[in-house]
Amino acid sequence: MTKDECFYIGRITKPFGVKGQVIFFLDVDDPSEYAELDSVLVETKNGLVPYFIEELNFSSSNKAIVTFEDLTPDESASLVGRELYLPLDVLPKLEGNKFYFHEVEGFEVVDVEKGPIGRLETVIEYPAQPLFQIMNSGKEILIPVIDEVIKNVDRENKTLLIEAPKGLIDLYLEDNNN
Repeated sequence: MTKDECFYIGRITKPFGVKGQVIFFLDVDDPSEYAELDSVLVETKNGLVPYFIEELNFSSSNKAIVTFEDLTPDESASLVGRELYLPLDVLPKLEGNKFYFHEVEGFEVVDVEKGPIGRLETVIEYPAQPLFQIMNSGKEILIPVIDEVIKNVDRENKTLLIEAPKGLIDLYLEDNNN
């Protein structure tokens, strides 16, 4: 399984105790959705490797103490700092205007005022604010990913209706040769 077929859920941050347990930091909206995990994919230099979970207990809202099956304390400790992934098919289905970033890549973007403005290439995840990267005839348009902008997600027709902040699209599309 490749990273393209998976989604990132967090990382192993440090060893815990003397029995080979580790701490998971779950970088997800609702960590409780992952309380029943029976395995995770751990990124190694050889790719993603499945590890089976014997026990998982939350120590805070986004941290869990985890015991892996059949690993010695040294083997568990060697995984510290590694990223954790799960297959895309285990993601809970979202409805309405809620979506996963990977889900809307390739959608046609339509602005309430400007009409069709281009294809959504990707969502750029900046620490302060994720941005839609939309391509329009070779020109890049960046639109903030915020609830006020997103008006409708049409999964069936692969379109995203937005209401961009006034004048933002014009900044990207105006002719710079003047």
